[in-house]
Amino acid sequence: MISYVFAILIAMERNNSDSVKARPSATVVLVREGESDPEILMVRRKAGDAFGDSYAFPGGVVDDDESQAQAFCRGTTTEQADAALGLPRGGLDFYSAAVRELFEETGVLLARDSQGDWAFSGDQDAESSLRELRGQLDSGVLSWAEILRTHDLRIACDALHYFSFWETPLRLPKRWAARFFLAEIPPGQDAQHDGSEITDSCWMTAAEILSVGKEAGMKLPFPTLSNLRKISEFRTIDALLRWASAQAAEGIAKIRPVIVQDNGKTRFVIPGDPGYPEGEDQ
Repeated sequence: MISYVFAILIAMERNNSDSVKARPSATVVLVREGESDPEILMVRRKAGDAFGDSYAFPGGVVDDDESQAQAFCRGTTTEQADAALGLPRGGLDFYSAAVRELFEETGVLLARDSQGDWAFSGDQDAESSLRELRGQLDSGVLSWAEILRTHDLRIACDALHYFSFWETPLRLPKRWAARFFLAEIPPGQDAQHDGSEITDSCWMTAAEILSVGKEAGMKLPFPTLSNLRKISEFRTIDALLRWASAQAAEGIAKIRPVIVQDNGKTRFVIPGDPGYPEGEDQ
């Protein structure tokens, strides 16, 4: 299931000796109630992208102008966001990027109106309204901050539950420092992949992805796989969100995998695993 990703990473490491700076990124694990366990939205990235043709969670890079949307953040203060992410500044940029990328890629908008209700929750044609906004953003007619200002929307930062932080291994030509957030899909909304960056999407439980997905040959990046294994332990969304809150309260350490050869086999090791190089996670 992850051999494809291994092959890419190994080739990159062999051809590049210098490390590049990891690009700040935000990822959203979007969940909804299922018949048994919570279901997770998985998106398939187009071939040619980083981790192309693999299934992952929606998300992307924090834009330089993300700070322009900070004025529209609600539910989390600047100080709270910085403290949660362990940053001296700019924590709200990750919350903004998480909501923006989720909207761009899936059409799901984690935003509220001026009354505190979910955006367009009282709109009889909410799907059409959201589609129009998404088109304005994708086409560049309006920037993210302009979308929020024009439609009097507020980013629902309190709907995002920070729970994990992964950084791409060193010495790779493309690297990301990805913050992972859990969020429940707002009532009345549904996910529709954009058909450009995202070529497919599906709702499955974590257990289904790990079992049926493996049989179907779903390609999963290592951080995605690792997070799914943990999420599969929870039977309800409430339990999952309580766990995420506990993780944040304890402080979330960065996980930077290292690729090692072990008896002729290639595998990832992470901090705490036998064979993880001392000081590699600094």
